[in-house]
Amino acid sequence: MARTARPRGTDSLDALIRAVGGRSTRQRRAIYSSLAARCDHPTAENLYREVLRRVRGLSRATVYTTLHLLLRAGAASRIVHADGVAHFDARTDPHDHSRCVRCGRIDDVDVARRPEIVPEIPGDGFSVTGYRLEYLGHCAACDAAGGARSEP
Repeated sequence: MARTARPRGTDSLDALIRAVGGRSTRQRRAIYSSLAARCDHPTAENLYREVLRRVRGLSRATVYTTLHLLLRAGAASRIVHADGVAHFDARTDPHDHSRCVRCGRIDDVDVARRPEIVPEIPGDGFSVTGYRLEYLGHCAACDAAGGARSEP
C-alpha cells in the first residue's frame, strides 16, 4: 500500500535526535534513510544488513541504539507480534496494519480511523487515548501459493 507520511528531512531528524540526547551521525542518518525508504516494516537485522552495504564498519549495536533513539524521538514506531520479533516503521501517523499469518508480511492499511470502534474498558482508572488495529489473514502471494487453508 502507498506510504502517505513523508520521511523527515535531515535537519528535522538531527534536531529530534539531539532533543533526546543523541548525536546525529552519518550512520544514524543512513539507518533512518533506509527505514524511511521501506514500506515492508523491516527488523533491526534487515536494516543492519541493508545499511552495512553502504556504511562500512556499521555495528549491530549502532542500529539498535539508533532505532531506540528514533523511537524516543517519535521519528519511528515499533510493531511487535506474538513471536516477539520487532519490526520498525518510519511512518508515525495513525494507521493500521495487515499481517500475513503465513509469511509474516506486514503492510500499512489506510482506512479512516474510527474512535467509536474502541470499546469502553471495564474497570476503574483507565482512559483510552488511542488504538492500533491489525488485520490478520493471508497476503495475495500466500493465498495463490497455498489456497485458503487454515493456520494451525
